[in-house]
Amino acid sequence: MIARRPPGQRGSTPTRRRAWLRPVVQFSVAGLIAVVLLIAGAGWLSKKAATDEAISDARRMTEILGRSVAQPELSEPMVQPDNPAQSAAIDRFDSITRHRLLVGDVLRVKIWNSNGTIVYSDDTSLIGKTFDLGDEEREILEHGGTDAEVSDLSKAENVDERSFGRLLEVYSQIWTPKGQPLLFEAYYSYDVVSQRSSDIQASFRPITVAGLLIFTLLIVPLVWILARRLDKAAAERERLLTAAVEASAVERRRIARDLHDGVVQDLAGLSFAASAAARDLHDRPELADRMESLGVGVRGSLRTLRSLLVEIYPPELRTEGLAAALDDLISPAIASGIEVELAVDDTQGASDEAIGLVWRTAQEVVRNAVRHGRPSRLRVAVTATDETLVLEVDDDGRGFDPSVAPREGHLGLRALRDLINETGAALTIDSAPGSGTRVRMEVAR
Repeated sequence: MIARRPPGQRGSTPTRRRAWLRPVVQFSVAGLIAVVLLIAGAGWLSKKAATDEAISDARRMTEILGRSVAQPELSEPMVQPDNPAQSAAIDRFDSITRHRLLVGDVLRVKIWNSNGTIVYSDDTSLIGKTFDLGDEEREILEHGGTDAEVSDLSKAENVDERSFGRLLEVYSQIWTPKGQPLLFEAYYSYDVVSQRSSDIQASFRPITVAGLLIFTLLIVPLVWILARRLDKAAAERERLLTAAVEASAVERRRIARDLHDGVVQDLAGLSFAASAAARDLHDRPELADRMESLGVGVRGSLRTLRSLLVEIYPPELRTEGLAAALDDLISPAIASGIEVELAVDDTQGASDEAIGLVWRTAQEVVRNAVRHGRPSRLRVAVTATDETLVLEVDDDGRGFDPSVAPREGHLGLRALRDLINETGAALTIDSAPGSGTRVRMEVAR
């Protein structure tokens, strides 16, 4: 049964694959993104390295101030609260070292003993006050080394430093003349640390960016040459494949023509002769029946042979029409007793490639349904829109599991998937054992 739908609007010619889908464009965009990410990553790493370097400079400066400036001027009375000479010792230390300690980026200096008492600070109001030392500070005080961290201005010990803004505090170990360990602490403006980090980063940024740009300029011509060679190789493969397909089509056309002009005509003549002989033998009914049965058998063989000719060499879809070609395709199914429904929209305006793909897909799917599905009902529908052609083939046969790899010798659907993927069309297969099969293919007009 053929049911034709009202003709749709004429579709546009098939558009070429969008530029961004081309491999060369994709590679170029990916390369550009990679360069941007590399520049961003290198900037982040260089900033981190520059910040670490600036903090390291502050740690070295603190160690130098503690060992070379503060420690030589320390006296035992400074760290003895009960010593009447403590105040004079602190005044002497302050007058000698203050201008030598508060240099460069140093905003504040503190010296702590092991009890957490500040024995000296350039802010004299802090001298003698006691605060809890943290684990890191006590570790430096007892075992030496240096440590740096952003100041927590919410702590009581840092109340007087809040006016400075964000600070970096650095700790180092020093000793009294008798070998008592003390904690030397210096405060730096973190803005100065950040500025120093930016300065260091700025000195390396041109090298990083220039290196990546030079690398890009060197690699782009190589990529372009490689892409040209790949395009040429692909074009050559396509040319060879096209030549092979055309040679195969010519050979199949010759075989189909020879069969049609030879065996098919002979069988058609034989069937007519058998029917005519049956009519002439009306006076011999038994022999007439045999001749009529012979004619029926020959006509059945003729119909089968014509179906095989359709598979050997498909009809000229542009001249004979997709509907007529699909009608010939489903003839064997109808002859085998399957109830078949065919509905084809007007495909005028669609490209030869799109119509050919619809025919090729329908041929493979219908053939699989008849041979392997054993359905009682089969529906083939071609729907045309302004942009696409949609083929749907439904059957109520045995169905199968699409996720299971086909057995050897059953590679039709796999080859069909590859063909459809290469042309940019879409194929969906919905099937399950015992539930029939529904195949839908959509291709741009």
